[in-house]
Amino acid sequence: MNKKSIAVILSGCGRLDGSEIHEATLTLWAIHKNGAEYQCYAPDIKQHHVVNHLDGQEMQEERNVLIESARIARGEVLNLADFQESLHDGLIIPGGFGAAKNLSSYAYDGSNCQVNTDVRNAILAMKKSNKPIGALCIAPTILANVLKQVELTIGQDKTTAENIIAMGARHTTTLQGEVVVDKKNKIVTTACYMLDARVDQIGDGIDRLVQELVKLM
Repeated sequence: MNKKSIAVILSGCGRLDGSEIHEATLTLWAIHKNGAEYQCYAPDIKQHHVVNHLDGQEMQEERNVLIESARIARGEVLNLADFQESLHDGLIIPGGFGAAKNLSSYAYDGSNCQVNTDVRNAILAMKKSNKPIGALCIAPTILANVLKQVELTIGQDKTTAENIIAMGARHTTTLQGEVVVDKKNKIVTTACYMLDARVDQIGDGIDRLVQELVKLM
């Protein structure tokens, strides 16, 4: 029996300007732990900006989202423009500011944000084929923008929850480690670092998300 394949969309490397590394790594760990395989993807685009993770200040340099994502994927990352829904049984988008700066413009435009074309196309392709999609931390805002009538969580942040509702989705308040499963639309979300959390709590929440995602396949 072939193992299920889950596509993971990365947005760079580092929580302030790319994928949150704990969330991304624990997603890959949980996928293998739950008997599936993964393939990482990222858009081949310039990062919105580069941030010094020691002091939080913007740096005067440029980086590429696909190249930076290769740091997490150990080089095994594909251009999201080449995404083929038929090769995968599920999709997960980890959080980090890269989801809100590189995969979308949510960090700057809120509920009026735009989503990267390749990200949008991948989500819509999976939805059209009735395949489950997971999103962590701030990434559910992307699903709210693209899919509209779905149930999501980003934890307890009032402003973000209001923006999700403004984009046409529904928000459920959660605690650390809890997941929201929209069985009708096959969407699974968890708050991760949108709440104050330790790395083991992040791992527990992601493990639960992947377990629920696999059940929906």
